[in-house]
Amino acid sequence: MIRARKTKKITIYDLAELTGVSASAVSAILNGNWKKRRISAKLAEKVTQVAQEQGYAVNRQASLLRKEKSRVIGMIVPKYDNRYFGSIVEKFEEMARERGLFPIITCTRRNPELEIDAVRTMLSWQVEWVIATGATRPDEISELCSQAGVHTLNLDLPGTLAPSVISDNYGGAKLLTERILLNAEKRLGQKISLTFVGGRRNDHNTRERLRGFRDAHQEAGLVVSAKNIYIDGYSPKHVQETLAEFTPPEDGLYGLFVNSTISLEGVVQWLSARGQTGERQPPMGCFDWDPFVPLLGHDIDMIRQDVPAMLEAAFSIIDSGDTKIQCIEIPPTLSCGTPL
Repeated sequence: MIRARKTKKITIYDLAELTGVSASAVSAILNGNWKKRRISAKLAEKVTQVAQEQGYAVNRQASLLRKEKSRVIGMIVPKYDNRYFGSIVEKFEEMARERGLFPIITCTRRNPELEIDAVRTMLSWQVEWVIATGATRPDEISELCSQAGVHTLNLDLPGTLAPSVISDNYGGAKLLTERILLNAEKRLGQKISLTFVGGRRNDHNTRERLRGFRDAHQEAGLVVSAKNIYIDGYSPKHVQETLAEFTPPEDGLYGLFVNSTISLEGVVQWLSARGQTGERQPPMGCFDWDPFVPLLGHDIDMIRQDVPAMLEAAFSIIDSGDTKIQCIEIPPTLSCGTPL
């Protein structure tokens, strides 16, 4: 055991002298950033032990060095005020605690800078895994975690450097489009092409849903033109601003495929301003699910993503430690507004 005379408060410089390493290395170890500095676990343990013997106030991050595993698991999520992401967070917490893991969750608002900052903070707490949910740049997160020796998993949106668990966006969108087309034909007495509303053009899920939307039209013998696509963000504000440019067909008959309940809020407000509520509302469906949607509009079909199955698949990967690159697609289910 190494002892120093306690005539003053111990500093990292004293610890550096006692352990024979640089002050910056001592600081990195005591702040939990030793892996990023490529400092060995053996040296980190030695410095931490000496710091404790000298009565140095070792922080939470450094104290985790005494354990083989931290039992901490992190998740970033883009939104809280959305039924889908809210249910992901709730189920994730439940399943993590069942395994004796402590979940850390933070909302990053689809902001790449916030995502990276959040992950860096999680790494300083020595998380065992980072679950990147709906991340805008999942591969950057995977690279950052890889440098720290931490595993990552992509949820909702896929990446190319870590395993991913997502919904079958193509299959779900095709199923929903087919349903809206049938509903439109029944209500309007003729086949019509639908209008796609909401999403981001560089977003994998939007691209796959748009592909399913187009293929369903093609199989029905219908054409989807550029004027039928309104993609400029998910938010209600963006949707209303985009739909301000919408011009209905000459016969006034149209239907809507809405790419999120977030976007649906903007669509319902837009329809209300046009006086198209109740039975005057056009045939429509939403790629998302919320039990309160029937209160927002008349006869809205929905796609419900299978959150329990998605997280079962995610924790199967975590439990097994199998980090091979793969993309697991979980089929969603159709929730119909009214029977045809």
